[in-house]
Amino acid sequence: MSVTPQSEPISKIKENQVLKLLASGKRLDGRSLLDYRNIKVEVGVIDKAEGSAMVSLGNTKVLVGVKVETGKPYPDLPNQGALTVNAEFVPLAHRYFEPGPPDENSIELARVVDRGIRGSESIDLRKLVIVEGSTVYVVFIDIYILNHDGNLIDASALASVVALLNSKVPVYRVNENGIKKVDEYFPMPMVDCPITITAAKINDKIIVDPTLDEENISTAKLTITLTKNGNICAMQKSGTGTFTIDEITNIQKIAREKSYEIRKKVFGEGQ
Repeated sequence: MSVTPQSEPISKIKENQVLKLLASGKRLDGRSLLDYRNIKVEVGVIDKAEGSAMVSLGNTKVLVGVKVETGKPYPDLPNQGALTVNAEFVPLAHRYFEPGPPDENSIELARVVDRGIRGSESIDLRKLVIVEGSTVYVVFIDIYILNHDGNLIDASALASVVALLNSKVPVYRVNENGIKKVDEYFPMPMVDCPITITAAKINDKIIVDPTLDEENISTAKLTITLTKNGNICAMQKSGTGTFTIDEITNIQKIAREKSYEIRKKVFGEGQ
């Protein structure tokens, strides 16, 4: 079985150093327990995509491309467009990433990002119907991990939302000859910009935006996605450790505060 990034060994010296600093409320990179790393956002980085964005979260770097094509709706949702999210761990991004089909880590990442977008209803999928029950727009979100230094979920979720907000949808006209694409576009029908916040537990300490070293010694992580109104629309717990009810309540409060900070920084007051 191949070694996953989550099980990457960390030296005992570095682990002890991390634990000692956490006990005093500090971290290896100088942050406090509840500080995020520097966030850098770039848009329009893929010319041939309908929308794209690259997000750097410290040394973690994620690229997202959005493609829009036509297809059939889901049988139980004939009056809505379709959405699909895929994630690829580029081998150059980390020494334990290997070429080949998606593994459980990339599948989990894609599903968590997908759940946040669906749960927030950030895209008005009803506006992505060409012929109800027959032809709809299918939105493909492709996530590429370019450099892995922890907290891939938050970086990927943010890059996906930014890419969607900057996406354009090609116009198709329906006439007696069928469906024809015309040289027109309309903005992706976005109604929300969900923010995803991940907290990790190391011993009895709760931190946000864990680095890879911190992830490797954490016992559990809790990811919470919130709408612009502060409502929780998705949650994901990972790791073998547990959280107490009080810890979960505290993490929810932290997530709301941090989501507000990130939303204001990235999107401004209007989102």
